[in-house]
Amino acid sequence: MWERVGVILRKEFIQTLSNPRMRFLLFLPPVLQLVVFGYAVTLDVDHARIAWMDMDNTPQSRALLAKFEGSGRFDIVATPRSEQDVQRVLDASDAHAVVRVLPGFARDLARGRSTEVQILVDGTNSNTASLVSSYAASVIASFSAEEGPKPQGFGAAAATSGRIPMTAGLVTPRSRVWFNPDLRSRNYFVPGVAANILMMITLMLTGQAIIREKEVGTMEQLMVTPMRPIELMLGKTLPFALVGMIDLLIITGAALLLFRIPFRGNFLLLLICAVPFLMTSLGAGLFLSTVSQTQQQANMMSFFFTTPAFMLSGFTFPIRNMPVVVQYLTYLNPLRYFMEIVRGVFLKGVGIEILWPKMLALAVYGVVILGLSALRFRKTLD
Repeated sequence: MWERVGVILRKEFIQTLSNPRMRFLLFLPPVLQLVVFGYAVTLDVDHARIAWMDMDNTPQSRALLAKFEGSGRFDIVATPRSEQDVQRVLDASDAHAVVRVLPGFARDLARGRSTEVQILVDGTNSNTASLVSSYAASVIASFSAEEGPKPQGFGAAAATSGRIPMTAGLVTPRSRVWFNPDLRSRNYFVPGVAANILMMITLMLTGQAIIREKEVGTMEQLMVTPMRPIELMLGKTLPFALVGMIDLLIITGAALLLFRIPFRGNFLLLLICAVPFLMTSLGAGLFLSTVSQTQQQANMMSFFFTTPAFMLSGFTFPIRNMPVVVQYLTYLNPLRYFMEIVRGVFLKGVGIEILWPKMLALAVYGVVILGLSALRFRKTLD
C-alpha cells in the first residue's frame, strides 16, 4: 500500500513543481499576505492629527499644548479660530480631533476649581476615535497632576463632542498590559496569517490537484490501476499537508526574524495542533473535488468555505462584539479554534492545560470532515 502511495506522492510533487502556476500558489501568497498584514494592515495610531483651538491664550494653556506636542503621539495640523473653522477641519478629515481650551482655564486652575478641556473627535472610524480620545485623556491627566494645586486625578474618559473635566482626586488608576505591552496590532495580526494561509493553501490546492486529473483525462487511468481509493486519496492530500507545514515554518520564521513577533510558547505544540486543522482543510478540499468539474469551479466554490471562515474566526473582528446568534455560529468554524491556539502559543505561551478544549474540538472536526469527504470521494470514484 505505502509503495503505491509513494508513487502517487512522487508524481504529485513532480507535476506540481513543474507547473509555474502551482509554484506561484505554493509559496508567493504566504509571503504576500505576511507582508501586507505585517506592514500595511494596522489598527495602531502612532501619530494622531489634531487641531488646537486656544480660547484662553494663557501660559497654562500653552503649557498644555506643549504637553500634547511633547507626548510624541500628536501632530498639530491646524489652529482654528471659529466654530466654522472647526467644522471645516472635521468635515475635510484634516484632523482626527479638535482640542479646545475653554476661556477661564488658567483662572480656574489657579483657584483650584474644576476646569474642562473639550475634545471634538471625528468618530467616522470608531477604532481611531477611541484611541485618540484615550491618548488625549492620558495627556490631560498627566498635565492635571503636574499643574494642579494638589494631586490631581483624571475623572472622566474623553468622548466624541464631550468635555474632559480636570478634577481633584486621590485615586490614580494604573494599568499594566500583559502579552502585548506595546499594544501593537502587528503582534495580533501576523500570527493569525499562519492559520489563514494554512487553510487556503491546503483547501484550494487539494481540490485543484484532483480536478486537474479529471480535466486532463488521467483520472480514468488511475482508476484502472490496482490502486485503491484510499491510496489515491492519501497520495493526493499528503503532499499539500507537507506544503502547509512548510508554509507554517516560513511564516513563523518571518514573524520572528522580520517582524519581531514574540513567541513565548512551544513550537512543537503548534505543529501538533496544526495536524487536526490540516485534516479539516484537506477534507474540505476533497469535498470540493467531488462537487466541481473544473479548476475554475473549485476556485469559486472555495470562497464559500474561506470567506465565512475568515469572517467568523476572530482574525480581524472580535467574536465577543458579534451578535449572540453569530457568536454561537462561530463554534462551527474550525478556523476559530486554530486561530485562538496560534495566538495563545505565540503571545501568551500557554500549554496543553489551557488549549486542550480547542485541540479536542479541532480533532473532532478534523476526523468528521475528513472522514465524510473521504467517503464521498470514494463513492464518486466508484
